[in-house]
Amino acid sequence: MTKAKLYFSKAEFSDRIAKTRRSMQERGLELLIVSDPSNMNWLTGYDGWSFYVHQCVLLGLDGDPVWFGRGMDRKGAVRRCFMGTDDMIGYPDHYVQSTERHPMDYLSTQIIDRGWGKARIGVEMDNYWFSAAAYASLQANLPNAQFSDATALVNWQRAVKSEQELDYMRTAGKIVERMHNRIFDKIEPGMRKCDLVADIYDASLRYDETIGAGGDYPGIVPLLPSGEDASASHLTWDDEPMKSGEGTFFEIGGVYRRYHCPLSRTVFLGKPTQTFIDAEKAVLEGMEAGLEMAKAGNHCEDIALAFFKVLKKYGIEKDSRTGYSIGAAYPPDWGEHTMSLRAGDKTVLRENMTFHFMTGLWADDWGFEITESIRIGENNPECLANVPRKMFVKD
Repeated sequence: MTKAKLYFSKAEFSDRIAKTRRSMQERGLELLIVSDPSNMNWLTGYDGWSFYVHQCVLLGLDGDPVWFGRGMDRKGAVRRCFMGTDDMIGYPDHYVQSTERHPMDYLSTQIIDRGWGKARIGVEMDNYWFSAAAYASLQANLPNAQFSDATALVNWQRAVKSEQELDYMRTAGKIVERMHNRIFDKIEPGMRKCDLVADIYDASLRYDETIGAGGDYPGIVPLLPSGEDASASHLTWDDEPMKSGEGTFFEIGGVYRRYHCPLSRTVFLGKPTQTFIDAEKAVLEGMEAGLEMAKAGNHCEDIALAFFKVLKKYGIEKDSRTGYSIGAAYPPDWGEHTMSLRAGDKTVLRENMTFHFMTGLWADDWGFEITESIRIGENNPECLANVPRKMFVKD
């Protein structure tokens, strides 16, 4: 019998499931259909590039979770999930991207066979992996069930990290340190940006003896716009040479066993303009103010309000949030889709919550990023990576 490769103990999976079930019971749910791959991973250990087809985990109020996915991916579930094979359902391949039938048609028969045909069922209505067609199929094939929105129910259970999760995030932090070191070593005027990205990927993935780990693929590809392009927050790269006299922000993330540590730094080639010097001063002072508020018992908005207060002193307005919860993730994002560091988010900070403190500024013709990934502590935050907190300058 194949032994699954698990990165967490079965006891930790049991604790996660128990927490999720308590939340289900509070909402009156008898079955949860989990389609977010990061939530599937968190509940079962499953990790595969199969989220381009319909898949999910079924979680009832007792017994083990049930993995559901494409038949050819079932072997991947056997090798990564803690459950027995009776709780792994693969659907036939003629359901894949068919205009005549839908994988949720097949899932519905499995739900009925397992006694949930009349259950109160929660589904993740607002995520990337659960479609309108999937919901319509479930409704049509389970007419006696009652459906309700359970978006982010599991995500919220993931907010406080275990020691094992934190260890993985610290390893991801070491990887992103290496990535930024590689950037500064290699970057120079005339270097094609695509070639620099190749170096970034090499540093992010290659096994490092000093770290004792190799990296994983990120939920977001490297973002590194330069000059006026940096006024846009989410551009990637091209094959054009880098230019002297321009600033480039690098928003990248180290990843280990799906756990992310995002970190941004700005590099200016040549002599920085006064605009960049002023931006650095405001952001660094604001970050210090925000980090002073990043402790258990405060609220998410306390970090943001402290940062925004400093920006206002320098005449800078930032109209977007300044951070979000992070942990395990899959493309197209590395956020947990729960807490945000912004005015109005009064979620109480708890020890071992983790955030990307995203202090990016995007003006009309420039952009600037210096960020930190942090763990909330009792009295002070822990920065999960150690890269000098400054604008890097290179001739």
